[in-house]
Amino acid sequence: MCYGYGPSRRSVIAAGLGIGAAALAGTAATPAAASVAAGGGHRVPPGLISIQLWTVRADLARGYDATLTYLAEIGYPKVELALGYFGRTAAQLRAFLDGIGVQASSSHDGLSPDAAALDAKIANALTLGQSYLVVPYLNSASADEWKAWAERMNVEAQAARSAGLRYGYHNHAHEFTTDLGGGTTPWDILTAELDPGLVHLEIDIYWAVTGGVGRGAADPVGFAIDVIRDAPQRVLQYHVKDRHLNGDMADLGTGTIDFRRVFESHRVKEYIVENDTPDVTPRQTADTGYRYLRRLRF
Repeated sequence: MCYGYGPSRRSVIAAGLGIGAAALAGTAATPAAASVAAGGGHRVPPGLISIQLWTVRADLARGYDATLTYLAEIGYPKVELALGYFGRTAAQLRAFLDGIGVQASSSHDGLSPDAAALDAKIANALTLGQSYLVVPYLNSASADEWKAWAERMNVEAQAARSAGLRYGYHNHAHEFTTDLGGGTTPWDILTAELDPGLVHLEIDIYWAVTGGVGRGAADPVGFAIDVIRDAPQRVLQYHVKDRHLNGDMADLGTGTIDFRRVFESHRVKEYIVENDTPDVTPRQTADTGYRYLRRLRF
């Protein structure tokens, strides 16, 4: 199950942070489209490009097989799973994905309620051939609850590591903006408590930039880069999600985030296209995102 996702996820969190459209627009970032031809001679290797299936959830609901097939036709070699297996077992889904030449390399999974559920989560990931398990969303105003979650993630990460899997955490904006007391944020607790030898980070660039806006950073993209640079945990995955001038999510290359600058500062193992609210259609968002990452130079 992919906790915390919903059509109004961005608006709910932004409202809770007190971030209006004008503030969200004030990123002062180089437009993403202009960054494609700029930069050095590096490219995102095509084998490291993926897409979070939450992006195409509307199409998945109408036709799971057809949706995964068109992602393969676009060129995606990998997907990050969300929303379950749509009536298949892990083995059945693996057989289908193998048949269209796509790997489920990562998945978004909530914290397991017990040891049996954790074992099942790990077993399914191994069956699917995944490399990563990622916790997608946690939220609380309690410092103690964040510490307990970090402790639980360390336990789950140890079990995942023993099975040959990497275990990560995916951020939103509230981890950087929620004051848990004395100026301590959830991000402070997570980066202090999560074992860097066991837990990696999947940085959602859009949400890290939005966190910078919420913190009043003069350079929100620079804030996101500092988040990546300063964390003791390794950043192994990106969610590559653009933002319009009004702060809404945008298809890649149509917004304001200078991804060239981010990628130049830190390279990762997976570059995962995502847009919770596709600008036109999910398929166009997927196609636009793949082509943008293939063209980008940094």
